[in-house]
Amino acid sequence: MFAITEGTRRIGGIDVPTYKREIVSANILEVEAGTNGYQGGDTGHGSRTYFRIENQGGTDIQVHPLGRYGDEGFEVSLGGDYELETIIMALKFITKVLEDGAKEVYD
Repeated sequence: MFAITEGTRRIGGIDVPTYKREIVSANILEVEAGTNGYQGGDTGHGSRTYFRIENQGGTDIQVHPLGRYGDEGFEVSLGGDYELETIIMALKFITKVLEDGAKEVYD
């Protein structure tokens, strides 16, 4: 089994509960995600969502911001079989944390 650490991130002036874990294979990723759930509207209503994927060793990963200031999104590319394996596990962890934190899911 793997250890999950609870924490808090301050996002836009609001504390957001987060969960963090390492994903270890031939490469290592650290993943952290959290949300304070639905708050009834846009960013002014206070809903915040956060995730982070960090190379802790041996990961062939590149991230590129989109837009002049990176405010239009980002793209991620990885190289290697183990990178495929660990990013799948990372994204599953992020999805689980956010779904649990949302307290209700809209399809």
